[in-house]
Amino acid sequence: MSTNRLRTLGEKTVGPGHPVYVTGEIGINHNGELENAFALIDAAAEAGCDAVKFQKRTPEVCTPRDQWDVERDTPWGRMTYIDYRHRVEFDEDGYRAIDEHCAKRGIDWFASPWDVESVAFLEKFGVPAYKVASASLTDDELLRAMRATGRTVILSTGMSTPKQIRHAVEVLGSANIVLCHATSTYPAQAGELNLRMIHTLEREFPNVPIGYSGHETGLQTSLAAVALGACFVERHITLDRAMWGSDQAASVEPGGLQRLVRDIRTIEDSLGDGVKKVYESELKPMEKLRRVKGVVAEAEEAGADGADREPAAV
Repeated sequence: MSTNRLRTLGEKTVGPGHPVYVTGEIGINHNGELENAFALIDAAAEAGCDAVKFQKRTPEVCTPRDQWDVERDTPWGRMTYIDYRHRVEFDEDGYRAIDEHCAKRGIDWFASPWDVESVAFLEKFGVPAYKVASASLTDDELLRAMRATGRTVILSTGMSTPKQIRHAVEVLGSANIVLCHATSTYPAQAGELNLRMIHTLEREFPNVPIGYSGHETGLQTSLAAVALGACFVERHITLDRAMWGSDQAASVEPGGLQRLVRDIRTIEDSLGDGVKKVYESELKPMEKLRRVKGVVAEAEEAGADGADREPAAV
């Protein structure tokens, strides 16, 4: 198999012919609590995910200045929006603890940096990859900062036009990226998922592995993405969909995450190589159930028994 569609994430290979790389997107569903982050890491590890993903922002860069002082109700009381943005961000000590917990559980972690300063922050941890959130696809400065690290970059394509996607791929370079189809509605409706875009992206970018980042409810459509060829799957995960936070309702709870990973493994095992064959397990049922061997079967047996015979006259 050609290696031009394969990428390395940590010690694992992503691309055709390799197991689907499954990422549990924690994002900010931890609500700024390390205990929640650890519990979500545990749930992802127990489900068999390959990695968990966080989001990293510099609040003063990513929050519009006119929203800084707008007050809002939060689980920690009423506070300004800029204070809230700081409340749900982990500092270096927090990410050190996350790094150690992931190592203990044998699962990788990486993040979506939303600004250049956050890329520099994450470089302290030697993450295996960076993720470009769909909202950041048009931020050329940020894309260049990620590319400069030399790490694999996973690019989500929600809320973006074909021209914008092509431009982002040009900025990042196609040699070290994974491209993910996505629809950026939370939660996304089935009629807007457009999963056949996986094939469209495969044709448009033949040297790039194609994945899927889902924000829908339920598991069926993410499994369908695997059947259509997605080699990377990301879903938001939560401890409880009723928890406070904008992404919780479009997330998968621990039990659903276990079913998702289990069924992804079953689907990829069942897809096969596309070459029709008679399996050894079929021979006894064939002997028992097939009443007429058929002309083709007899001709094949004759060819096997006497390949040098002249063909029969017709």
